[in-house]
Amino acid sequence: MAKKNQEACAEIGCGRRGRGNRSTPVASPGQAIEEGGRKMGTDRNPYEIFTHNVEEAARCMGLERVEYEFVKYPERQLKVTIPVQMDDGSTRLFEGYRVQHSTLRGPCKGGVRYHTSVCEEEVQALAGLTTLQCALANVPYGGAYGGVNVDVEQISHSERQRLTRRYTAMILPFIGPNEDILAPDMHTDEEVMGWIMDTYSMMKGHAVQGIVTGKPMDLGGSQGVEEAPARGLTFVTRELLKRMKKPLDLTTAAILGMGKVGAGVARLMYVEGIRVMAVGDITGGLYCRAGLHIPGVLEHLSQGKLLCEYQEDGVQHISIEELLRLECDILVPAALECQIHGKNAADINAKIIIEGANCPITWKADQILEEKGVVVAPDILANAGGMIVSYFEWVQNIQTLVWDGDEVNRMLRQIIIRAFDDVWVRAQEQHISLRKSAYSLALERVCRAKKIRGIFP
Repeated sequence: MAKKNQEACAEIGCGRRGRGNRSTPVASPGQAIEEGGRKMGTDRNPYEIFTHNVEEAARCMGLERVEYEFVKYPERQLKVTIPVQMDDGSTRLFEGYRVQHSTLRGPCKGGVRYHTSVCEEEVQALAGLTTLQCALANVPYGGAYGGVNVDVEQISHSERQRLTRRYTAMILPFIGPNEDILAPDMHTDEEVMGWIMDTYSMMKGHAVQGIVTGKPMDLGGSQGVEEAPARGLTFVTRELLKRMKKPLDLTTAAILGMGKVGAGVARLMYVEGIRVMAVGDITGGLYCRAGLHIPGVLEHLSQGKLLCEYQEDGVQHISIEELLRLECDILVPAALECQIHGKNAADINAKIIIEGANCPITWKADQILEEKGVVVAPDILANAGGMIVSYFEWVQNIQTLVWDGDEVNRMLRQIIIRAFDDVWVRAQEQHISLRKSAYSLALERVCRAKKIRGIFP
């Protein structure tokens, strides 16, 4: 059970933390990837999913390869070997990355991920997705992403801080508030962003708030950042249900992943009147046909407990496979990539999928779901809320402004609904899926920027 609980925390971001057992004092570069990284075949490779979706969008638009080929590749990338002194005095080496996909529409912007899945192809895919996401929302950024291949459950709080500061120092020539702005992602939070800001600022000799977003309020963070991904997804859900003439109070939902995004979505859907029948993480799922009492579930998780430990009358414990097969109106995959793939897509019984994670559906699964008539709100639209409010934070930092939460939420709603409307109209006019519509719109804007700027020299 202990091993299972550690895995749960690593995959989904559950509340429980532990040190684990560090039996190897010195690791070689890449060892973490060899031992802990997931092996990705073509169907479950995030970079293959990204490039496939770009190709499909280009085909819908009738683009020649020369017009869009550049979008499949990052402009530049950096791989670093990070030495960290551990608490016991030994030194371990970790592998880190920062990929800048595009500067065509503005400075780069993207998250930093600490996880054993982090590898070159994953970071490339996430950076490319961020470029398209920014273009779809018409935010003046290009995409970037970074990360370190590390099991955060196997290192202490002080070791994580030293890892963060050394990683920041090693990518420092690569980043800046007008070049590449970092943001939290899996297992990196506002505390980590504060360490990055401090390290960068010390190197520059003055406070540079705009180097990161998602930082603490006392360091220039923005109202509304914490729940922005979930709030943006809920806005998209509401608009989609409106177009499909489905009342909120007659809608059922299942959510996979109870980290920051999944938990936030569960709470907001519950408040909206949607009947959340099931939630799940890697430890398993909870199911109640009449609807779960989401405040009780979230209170349970806030105490550092796992879903598999939750007990309530009328609530059944189910497997992840059973959760994915549930008959419901909405399924929200909000965990890691590739949760729905070619081997389980045919078993999906949800009418609508709202992608809360990046690349939660493989391209093979996407084809199966489209044939089944499942409506999919794609990642670059559905989970754009976090990126949009990160942009708001950056704007406040560089202009020394402070906006209240109501203003932030109002602007978030305005931007993401405008993006949804653009996607919906194109999908209806061209009789294509929402994913093809969203990707073709984003690709069109990136390609247009490339054409306008030309090639230097």
